[in-house]
Amino acid sequence: MTIGIHDISAATGGLVFTLADLAEHEGIDVGKYHRGIGQTEMSLTSEDEDIVTMAARAAAPILERHGSTGIRTVVFATESGIDQSKAAAVTLHGVLGLPPEVRAVEVKEACYSATAAIQFALGIVARRPSERVLVIASDVARYELNSSGEATQGSGAVALLIAEDPALLEIEPESGLWTGDVWDFWRPNDRSTALVDGRYSVQVYLDALEGAWNDYQAQGGAEFSSFARVCYHQPFTRMAVKAQQRLARIADPDGEARDIDRLADTVEYNTRIGNSYTASIYLAFLSLLDNGPDLSGERVGFFSYGSGAVGEFFSGVLVPGYKDRVRVDALERMLASRRPVAYDEYRHRHIAYDRVGDFETADETQGAVRFAGVSEHKRQYERR
Repeated sequence: MTIGIHDISAATGGLVFTLADLAEHEGIDVGKYHRGIGQTEMSLTSEDEDIVTMAARAAAPILERHGSTGIRTVVFATESGIDQSKAAAVTLHGVLGLPPEVRAVEVKEACYSATAAIQFALGIVARRPSERVLVIASDVARYELNSSGEATQGSGAVALLIAEDPALLEIEPESGLWTGDVWDFWRPNDRSTALVDGRYSVQVYLDALEGAWNDYQAQGGAEFSSFARVCYHQPFTRMAVKAQQRLARIADPDGEARDIDRLADTVEYNTRIGNSYTASIYLAFLSLLDNGPDLSGERVGFFSYGSGAVGEFFSGVLVPGYKDRVRVDALERMLASRRPVAYDEYRHRHIAYDRVGDFETADETQGAVRFAGVSEHKRQYERR
């Protein structure tokens, strides 16, 4: 029996702000962003979008194709939670109209938790192969205005269906793990924007990669030379380049240490969306599926990282014929449909994000589910 990713779909915020505009107002060369961190745009959520509406938009094509039969678990991975008690998965369950015979939970560990959700899902399907698990990764990445992290903001969601005999990717059993209790990036309860030690976080990321790779090898993982591509968590796309160079030096010291070919086609979406936290690594995978050559039967590596910090390296084999199952232009059309915002509107929306109390939102989203506001401390959602 093989288990893995049977389907994948993504969504993003309905607005877009270019880093060229940000650089112009900062009075700096846009190359600092385009070349330095590898970003050109950031997706922003409209007033009536959040992690739930993006998750619903990402999940809809999967449910339309496969229905909800057999989905008895929904795991929602996020670090942009909307309630300290009620799981976003429960709210998503409601707006999607799933049957009551479903467990719905939310998991958290910075940007890593979607990978944990997938591992949990693999165990559920292994126990009962008739079941399928809907895994959601959805986040809004926000940093303070005029901070070093501002240019890496973004928003996005990825939905994955984990099942027996998958149509896209067979996930292999070996997995390498690394955990260290550090403070490279965190968000206290009294803040809606994250705190980050950027240089330290890059170093911890690379240390986690090395540790996870070494453990992956100790668990009997595949050789570096067998990977056609590697998908990395991308807080910014140049981070993937740094990671690939480090891994090549560790895993293949006598080879081409600066070989970045195995990143090809995995960075196109993240370059235009920005950081999407838990969804980032799976947007890299979707980018490969949509934009890469047919790699049927080839092995793909994955390095998932979440600050604080947890890292995991695992692998999978692309199922022959997977190209016939991907929605090649779906996310590209969504990206093209985002409404551009100018600098002043971007700043205004950033400041207005932290509304409290009861309020209603403007009808802006292009999605089928919208966040309508808050009434008596309860978030309200509407289906179009």
